[in-house]
This record gives sequence, C-alpha cells and structure tokens, in this order.
Amino acid sequence: MITKGQYIEYLISTPANYTCANLAEHLEGVSHDAVSDYLVRAKSTARQLWELVQPLLSDSEEACLIVDDSVQDKRYSKQIELVRKQYSGAEGGLVRGIGVVTLVHTDGTEGGYYPIDYRIFAPQADGKTKNDHFRDMLLNAVSNKRIRAKRVLLDSWYASTISMPLQLVCLCR
Repeated sequence: MITKGQYIEYLISTPANYTCANLAEHLEGVSHDAVSDYLVRAKSTARQLWELVQPLLSDSEEACLIVDDSVQDKRYSKQIELVRKQYSGAEGGLVRGIGVVTLVHTDGTEGGYYPIDYRIFAPQADGKTKNDHFRDMLLNAVSNKRIRAKRVLLDSWYASTISMPLQLVCLCR
C-alpha cells in the first residue's frame, strides 16, 4: 500500500525518474502495480502539493522562482487521454507524452528546491498555452501564496512580450 504523503515526498525528492517502477524500488513491499493502482485511484492536486511544501520553504526577497516545462514520455501509451505529440528537449524532437509546466521555489541552498505549483499542458482540454499556465502560476505565487522572491528564472520560451510585463509587475510590488 502507498500513501499520498509517500508519493508526494517521492516527487519532491526525485529529480529525474518519476516512474511507478522507480518508486516501487524505493519502497519495501510495494510493487509497480500497487503504485499504478494508487495513481488511478488518487487525485493529487497542486493545492495539496503546496500544503505539503509550504512549511519547508525558506522564503525571502533573495529567493528565486524557476519555471520550466517537461514532457513525461508516454510513446507506448495508446489510451491515456492527456497524451499528445509535443516537443521534448530531452529527446530533441516530437514525442507522445504528457506536458507539465512546473513552478519551483529555491532559496539558493543545496537541497532548497521545492515545487510549489504545476499545471498539466493540455490545450485540447483547457485552451491554455504554456505561457498562460506560467502567468497563472506566477500570479498565484505572488497574490495568493505571498511568495516574496524577487527573481524569476525561465527559458527564453517564456519571455514573450505578453508574460514579461506581468513578471515585472509581480516582482515590483
């Protein structure tokens, strides 16, 4: 059996390999199927992630927010509805996968990196671009979560003429 706490701790502490098999290897007496079954039943939200991570943050004006996107490769999956062809920098081309845009908070210390928000990139479902998700998360971090970080680190992909003024407004409050 796996708990929501175990799963979120795994996501927070695992920098690269987010597979059911990898998690099962790190939990005694838990199989890949048990992890997979848990993920089918459980609904983990960005709000729940924030509630778990918030007490761990060392927030200050010296902290930074980092936005990045990734594609969870699902090239062999034919029946997951969020899977679509999209560009993966890791693969250097198009792959079938699930896109995730993540906002990470860091105080700059070793191990002081915590995901504080995420969005699933599914334009066919919500009509939003990755920039739309980025703006939503940044506004939420400043307005609702009261993050004090004055710097945002991002790929040039997010430095559009639409999102840059918003970043400046958020950080000059």
